[in-house]
Amino acid sequence: MSIFTDIESSLAGARDDKYASFQQKLIPELGKEHFSGVRTPELRKLARELRKRQDTADFLSALPHGSFDEDQLHAFIVSEEKDFQKCIALTEAFLPYINNWATCDQFSPKVFAKHREELLTHIRSWIGSDHTYTVRFAVGMLMKHFLGDDFKQEYADMVAELRSDEYYVKMMTAWYFATALAVNYDDVLPYIEQKRLDVWTHNKTIQKAAESFRVTDGHKQYLRTLKIKGA
Repeated sequence: MSIFTDIESSLAGARDDKYASFQQKLIPELGKEHFSGVRTPELRKLARELRKRQDTADFLSALPHGSFDEDQLHAFIVSEEKDFQKCIALTEAFLPYINNWATCDQFSPKVFAKHREELLTHIRSWIGSDHTYTVRFAVGMLMKHFLGDDFKQEYADMVAELRSDEYYVKMMTAWYFATALAVNYDDVLPYIEQKRLDVWTHNKTIQKAAESFRVTDGHKQYLRTLKIKGA
């Protein structure tokens, strides 16, 4: 039996129409026909099983997929790839086909943590892409792998210099700086004080930081004074 037949059967068996409707409301840019409502733990379990097959590459090369659930499976399979170079190749093949924020944000290859310097070269390329979710993915990787002790000013500069009308890029930028304020406050505060972000992203960053349990009350109080009024 082909991998495609097995995937179709597995997704049909785990289908949840009520949850599919909920998902579609969270990702309105995709039509309801894209969702089967399969829960993430089930998809991850299926992805682990599919990785062991001899014909996994057939599925990974069959882009674009026809559903959100298949895209999620693809992301989870590649995220488990242990060879960095192979993982990068699979990542770059998949990124242009990501069409929603959820798949983008849940796509997080584990092997990247062991190859940060090599990863940076690719992040610099991705962040300059014209594709919304490739840019969002790049910022997400900077947030995941290059904050805390691994933070450098040049990484924040890359994000601060982004200018996009795309909501999902601007929101990820705000998420990045709100998270950075929680773990690298002194390094990142000047980006807010000097208003180096566009107005919407600036204010959204402050809002998200103020909602975070990781930002101190004193820092939240000061950040609120930096909000740009009338925006």
